[in-house]
Amino acid sequence: MVKRIGGNRRKTRSKMRKDIKDRGKISITKYFQKFTDGDKVQLKAEPAVQKGIYHLDFHGKTGVINGMQGKCYKVGIKDGKSEKCLLVHPIHLKKL
Repeated sequence: MVKRIGGNRRKTRSKMRKDIKDRGKISITKYFQKFTDGDKVQLKAEPAVQKGIYHLDFHGKTGVINGMQGKCYKVGIKDGKSEKCLLVHPIHLKKL
């Protein structure tokens, strides 16, 4: 059995890099944004905040809000043929 090297943030240097215009303090409005059930959102990771981040295989995907769990939202996405439910902090979501 071969042991896997690295975690789920391995080889993500370019994927997690912010644009030069987006660097600096995080806006409070983005941190506390509200969504309702049925809203379409895009998964867009905020690299400065690790809390409530999803697996980066789903970066850039579009999903639908299914509810809340604590401070995070349940986001339903399609991954190939299967439906998946992710728990994502609102700072990593962008309303469509």
